[in-house]
Amino acid sequence: MLIPARFHGPPASGNGGWSAGAFAVASGAGADGRPFQVTLRVPPPLDTELTVTDGKVVDPAGTLVAEVVADADAGPGVPSADPAAAGPYPGHTEHPFPTCYVCGPDHPDGLRIFPGPLPDGRLAAAWRVPADVTVETMWAALDCPGGWSALQTGRVYLLGRIAVAVDALPAPGDLCVVVGAPVSAEGRKAIVDSTVYAPDGTRMGRARATWIALNR
Repeated sequence: MLIPARFHGPPASGNGGWSAGAFAVASGAGADGRPFQVTLRVPPPLDTELTVTDGKVVDPAGTLVAEVVADADAGPGVPSADPAAAGPYPGHTEHPFPTCYVCGPDHPDGLRIFPGPLPDGRLAAAWRVPADVTVETMWAALDCPGGWSALQTGRVYLLGRIAVAVDALPAPGDLCVVVGAPVSAEGRKAIVDSTVYAPDGTRMGRARATWIALNR
């Protein structure tokens, strides 16, 4: 398997959520509500043949890229919210990776999920589901909206670990709601939750992730 360059986060590596979703799918994850967890050990390389065996993702040089386990804790989910009540998306003003596939305003063909803050600390965004939605797309959609609860502190974070349970795929063209919320923060680690809701309010997927602040 490989991560096409289209699905980058930082310009030279894969978006953490989409990459983790691809590794999870290769290990048996689907849209059946079963949670899988992926720990990223190095930035996922783009357009590189990767091998997934017994929960380990390895590049051609033998470097361990990620580890996958099933039946992990994907968190309780985040209550839904009205994106119209959210403030402006911080990434429109300052973004560490403005071409990110999920939340980058400068990505020409990305998901364009732009979460804004709510008064209670959650973030919310509307998301128009693309025609080619897959389980990997859902993992990506659950990634950055949670991460922005850490990124809005002004520090630069990268995804380190994410556990996701996808209950079902939304229909192409649906206008879904994605919400994220901080859980805890200590040192360089921030734990965040996120959830995707269908237009009728049905929960489609949830995630719990650990983000790691970069050393300056």
